[in-house]
Amino acid sequence: MKLEVRELRKSYGAFAALRGVSFEVRSGERVAMIGPNGAGKSTCFNVVNGQLRPDAGTVRLDDIDVSGRAPRHLARLGIGRTFQTAETFASMSVRENVQLALLSHRGRCGSLVANARCAFVAEAQALLERVGLAAQADRASASLAYADLKRLELALALAGEPKLLLMDEPTAGMAPQERSELMRLVVELAERDSTAVLFTEHDMDVVFGFATRVLVLHAGALIASGTPEAVRADPRVREVYLGSA
Repeated sequence: MKLEVRELRKSYGAFAALRGVSFEVRSGERVAMIGPNGAGKSTCFNVVNGQLRPDAGTVRLDDIDVSGRAPRHLARLGIGRTFQTAETFASMSVRENVQLALLSHRGRCGSLVANARCAFVAEAQALLERVGLAAQADRASASLAYADLKRLELALALAGEPKLLLMDEPTAGMAPQERSELMRLVVELAERDSTAVLFTEHDMDVVFGFATRVLVLHAGALIASGTPEAVRADPRVREVYLGSA
């Protein structure tokens, strides 16, 4: 799998959120996108995921131009996403949430809520096992601790069998140990399935501890790309974002 982003540009009126951003992400890579607030990270994510159309430039997945396609179409091509705030059906059980995601991915959307209680039970349970939630399958998702909600959201994304997983602030709101546990799980899943992972993150311990490559955006432009070690030592990155950290 290869995600290829070339010369992405996106403006909101006179404000240029993306100014010719280009990068690639390949199977098995864990690529962190970092930068100060207003750098263009969210806009870039939303263009790649189809929630925004670029003003110029292209997004290609395995040599297919997917620029501007709707998120539902991109999901069928193998792009999954998690959000900064976990989104689940609070009144449904943990397992039913995953069953619903499996039904949607398989194109069996008629009477979703009714079907979710009896369809793909074993597959849903297997996904919950992978993310460490098998013992909580019958609990209402509303009763989960926040860290477990993030695990459930990951299971929902995995139900779509993604080749590329976009993760927006995956550890936001979590305690340090919970952050490490979630990211170790992401590493394990990425290595097992050769899934490409592109994530934004403000916690530099997470970035430099779990990314295989780091992209740095500033004022809508890509100012650095490389290994965590190289990016940490880059003088311009230290000037505009890392400081003396």
